[in-house]
Amino acid sequence: MSKTNRPSAPMRKGPMGGHRGPGRPVEKAKNFKGTMKQLISYMKPYYVKIIISFIFAIFSTIFMVVGPKISGKAITELSTGFIAKVRGSGAINFDRISEILLFLIGLYLISTFCNFVQGWMMAGVSQKVSYNLRTSMSEKINKLPFAYFDKQSHGEVLSRFSNDVDTIQQTLSQSLSQLLSSIVQLFGFLIMMLTISWQMTLMALIVIPLSLILVTTVVKHSQKYFARQQASLGNVNGHIEEMYSGHMVMKAFNGEEKSIAQFETFNDELYNSAWKSQFLSGLMQPISMFVGNLGYVGVCILGGYLAMNGIIEIGDITAFIQYVRSFNQPIAQLAQTMNVMQSTAAAAERVFEFLAEEEEVAETKTPQPIAAPDGKSLIDGMVTFENVHFGYTPDKIIINDFSMYINAGKRVAIVGPTGAGKTTIVKLLMRFYELNSGTIYVDGCDIRQFSRSDLRSLFGMVLQDAWLFNGTIMENLRYGRLDATDEEVMAAADAAYVDHFIRTLDHGYDTMIDEESSNISQGQKQLLTIARAFLADPKILILDEATSSVDTRTEVLIQKGMEKLMENRTCFVIAHRLSTIRDADLILVMKDGDIVEVGDHQELMAKNGFYTQLYNSQFEES
Repeated sequence: MSKTNRPSAPMRKGPMGGHRGPGRPVEKAKNFKGTMKQLISYMKPYYVKIIISFIFAIFSTIFMVVGPKISGKAITELSTGFIAKVRGSGAINFDRISEILLFLIGLYLISTFCNFVQGWMMAGVSQKVSYNLRTSMSEKINKLPFAYFDKQSHGEVLSRFSNDVDTIQQTLSQSLSQLLSSIVQLFGFLIMMLTISWQMTLMALIVIPLSLILVTTVVKHSQKYFARQQASLGNVNGHIEEMYSGHMVMKAFNGEEKSIAQFETFNDELYNSAWKSQFLSGLMQPISMFVGNLGYVGVCILGGYLAMNGIIEIGDITAFIQYVRSFNQPIAQLAQTMNVMQSTAAAAERVFEFLAEEEEVAETKTPQPIAAPDGKSLIDGMVTFENVHFGYTPDKIIINDFSMYINAGKRVAIVGPTGAGKTTIVKLLMRFYELNSGTIYVDGCDIRQFSRSDLRSLFGMVLQDAWLFNGTIMENLRYGRLDATDEEVMAAADAAYVDHFIRTLDHGYDTMIDEESSNISQGQKQLLTIARAFLADPKILILDEATSSVDTRTEVLIQKGMEKLMENRTCFVIAHRLSTIRDADLILVMKDGDIVEVGDHQELMAKNGFYTQLYNSQFEES
């Protein structure tokens, strides 16, 4: 990771995955209103469940809100009876108190039941919505052109699948109900407080603006320190990542002292900004409590005065204090939920942008068959490029008027400097990209007349970066043809000269390969991918610098296997190491998107042209 990217290194937790400190930046949507409308529209199949859930949430909140006032009735009954008993004019009515308490317990049980039902229903809705989103995105990703992935990093795409969908799911399951409950609580508490005493309500509300002014002042001053903390944290994380990923280089050049000094600088910056931001944000709770306590004192004094004058009852004072203590809670929840909704809108916007991306050109309605009814292939492997023009962007054409006729079963090598367009040629052949103009034919049929799956089934491709997934060697090899028998897999491995190596492993073909393939060498990994391609038994084989990451001895094994496995197949070999393609039937020499020379090795060397320069320069460098 470069130093310039460090500030963006840390991944902020989602809105439900951790607390955001005051002043912490919240990702906002570019079109909050439009995105939320789109998300609400997406949930249309679940409107009935959502409405029922909201109804239960409202009843749960109402029953909870009226609880304190009813408990105040019990306290009033108890205090009245106690005073009468002391005066000798009566006794405590425990039956009445029991009735009130039982009624109160019933209300709270109903409130809990309603809360459980709405939580259960919203959990189901949120999981179903996230399931549908991931399904739609999974289907979408297979329809996107390769050009999309040229513009987006893998991490960016994965983030939309995981972080963004998780944010939406957690908001639907928790924040929506909380938002509704907070609104009902806010108005419910205010109404219940007014039914007790408008004077005490006014006293309680007076302190709220004071609290907001003080908290806003603190947030304003802490904002800059939270921003510095995020930037410093990015520097620390970026530096640590660089030092661990390049640990060997750092050790080789004796960079320990410099690395430690730089880390201490970043760490000091993080410390200075973090303690200031945390200290200032920590002031908010005691400030709020202090102002709140002032309100409680005023309410208690005023309540005592009103009770002495018979305007309210003693139980009303206790109920009112409970309402005052709870009144700030829905306000804080609303503020937090609005931040969550901002992040949710941003996440939903990214998901819907992904789903709205332009898809690949539609398949042909009547695709050209590649096999006869008896299963025999109709394709020999003859390939023709006719006036092909292509550029990854319209303003930068890298393949210019490319034309070539290649007979079936021929071995064609494509060579040239980096950026000449070698790999692009085979990507176009497999229709990973659409041509700007021109046509590519397979056996005289335009490749656009094949379905993409049929076309790509004709090819076996081995890339420079060997790819293996987490599983056994047998499973990795069988990926080339899922219906292959164990014997066919072993035969392909033997033909690729990798069978002996596999059998020397403790578990043979059942040996597990980890995600990083760190338990086998790069050369062995490349041999496995070549065996996998051979198992597919393709009509056209593409080797994109397949031997560039292997040692000389392994390269010899690959060359021997290729001699046997390339028989009766059209083969395209892309290689920087020109010594590996001297036996090719045809060599295409590319430069700046054009074919500048064509011929076999001897013919090209005799021309003493660009190919000769490339060939000789490699041996001079070695």
